Amino acid sequence: MTTGELIRPLDGPWPGVDRPAELLAQIADWLGGYGNRATRRTYAEGLGLPTTAHDIRDWITDREPDDWATALTRYAAVVGATAPTEARRTPPPAARGRFRHLHWFRWCATHAVDPLAATSTHVKAWLDALTTADAAPATRDRMLATVKALYTHLADTGLAAGNPAALNRRRLGLATPSTSATVVLTTDQVRALYAAARAPRRGAGALDTARATAVVALFTLGLRVSELCALDRGDLHVTRGRRALRVHGKGGKARVVYLHTAAEQALTDYLRERDGEAGTTPARRGAPTDAPLLVTRTGLRFRRQAVWQLLRRLSADTPLHPHALRHFYVTTAVEAGAQLVHVQADVGHTSIDTTEQVYNNAARDPSRSAVDLVGDVLELG
Repeated sequence: MTTGELIRPLDGPWPGVDRPAELLAQIADWLGGYGNRATRRTYAEGLGLPTTAHDIRDWITDREPDDWATALTRYAAVVGATAPTEARRTPPPAARGRFRHLHWFRWCATHAVDPLAATSTHVKAWLDALTTADAAPATRDRMLATVKALYTHLADTGLAAGNPAALNRRRLGLATPSTSATVVLTTDQVRALYAAARAPRRGAGALDTARATAVVALFTLGLRVSELCALDRGDLHVTRGRRALRVHGKGGKARVVYLHTAAEQALTDYLRERDGEAGTTPARRGAPTDAPLLVTRTGLRFRRQAVWQLLRRLSADTPLHPHALRHFYVTTAVEAGAQLVHVQADVGHTSIDTTEQVYNNAARDPSRSAVDLVGDVLELG
């Protein structure tokens, strides 16, 4: 029996949920508390919920009660999808990705667990399933944090009796160590990644190469994955004589991120190639300002999974997480003499303490260590 067969609803729009309309309505309220639409979509996908109009349409049943229709319309608006109208009789698909069947609500459905009746035992079993599927500790920690945040809201509203995800992260082996485990990249490694993006490959056209180059170049500006995916054409502008991006960060806070020469050239080349394939000259600017800045081959907005797949391909020898490039920006800027307050503004940290912590917790450059001096004194050759 396949996963899809296991979760096919027998009755009602949400399999195994006793009060689906109330749950979806509270999820919509919780997501609505985040100002950034990209953040809302990321959290919804992390829970295993649909986020596109096409996928949400699959959540409609012919026997759709009024309260479910209201909740579904509200949810669709919160995640930025058009409210669906056409009835379909298949269960809502999970977000795409390696662990799609293990997103919290999908796991609950396959194990006949009503999310509103879930206990800490269920959450631990879910985490064990993620471990068995080789999910990295950081992935499990991120997914647990999302579930915990949702249940905090559900418990506050009285819809859930408590927070089953309020577990001891240290006992689960998910506590963040004192020194960051993020790979600290060298300048040569980032240059090699950029060169790999620019190199033509079999089966890839000029637009594919230009897109890969633009993605890597933009990451060297210290952007978060969610920020990169949320960029629109209108976010690219000129301010104070420099081309820059209007980046929408956590909590809906916008900041200006200037482009260095390589990033500006890479983005210009990509847009020229993309507009050329679409039959639109750059001068005419045929794309609307709210069109995605980066799109996939099929013309859809870039999503986290597409970014990870791209970086995984470019760094096959050393699997690379996008956050490593963000850490690279912080450490490289500080070591080059930039003031912490300027770096904080560049990367959108709420507190300068966060910027300083990223820098101090990273493995130091060997030139900032006294180890060789001690070795020379010992003369242990």
